[in-house]
Amino acid sequence: MTACALANPDRPVGVPRFTGRRTAAGARVPLESVPVSTQDATPGGEAQAADTPLDLEIPQARAAEKAPEATSRPARRAVVAEDEALIRMDVVETLREAGFDVVGEAGDGEQAVALATELKPDVVVMDVKMPVLDGISAAERIAKGHLAPVVLLTAFSQTELVERARDAGAMAYVVKPFSPADLLPAVEIAISRYAQITALESEVADLAERFETRKRVDRAKGLLMTKMGLTEPESFRWIQKTSMDRRLTMREVADAVIDQVGGAS
Repeated sequence: MTACALANPDRPVGVPRFTGRRTAAGARVPLESVPVSTQDATPGGEAQAADTPLDLEIPQARAAEKAPEATSRPARRAVVAEDEALIRMDVVETLREAGFDVVGEAGDGEQAVALATELKPDVVVMDVKMPVLDGISAAERIAKGHLAPVVLLTAFSQTELVERARDAGAMAYVVKPFSPADLLPAVEIAISRYAQITALESEVADLAERFETRKRVDRAKGLLMTKMGLTEPESFRWIQKTSMDRRLTMREVADAVIDQVGGAS
């Protein structure tokens, strides 16, 4: 495919307009040319982007939804897993007195994982020694699923057990017998550490997305430059304006250019 020919060298540079129509034989309708920028459009002679952007074959962005009104913060939700009923009742009472809403109770590790998956609590307080599935294995599943921070309870404090709990993804570790002064700070630390880790993971994912977007936009600019005869500033300005006009991300516009211009022959 060659750049759109200009009848007059003083006229604006053209870019393709994708109509989305095909002939009876299935061939694409020839591309049309629309203005991209016009010099001396303002008293200062600054180039202006065209009013008519690329007619991309992708849907318009949805209208922004109305933000919900601010409300008071609800009580933090907890799941407690302990096979000894009396200890479980003690943990539940301690958490409730501290303002937590205990939304689920379990007597084994499998139930704990199921409740964490279903309820997505703010914290899971769980014993290490439990039937069916032990607490460390359950903590590992919960951590891998990014379901909630886990605080492990145990009557043992061996270094090996503590290391296993840490490697499984437990955020805190409390040795029995414990008091509210032991349990509650551990719960708060677990919630805080989990929030920090989640924020860091989100930041890393955002940086990766931004890097990929930059690569896609650069590729789209290159296609507009080599196949449509635009300069680099004109290519970027066109992608940027189309993004704003259609309320799409620059990544979505770049992907459409790559798909349609890059695939054209």
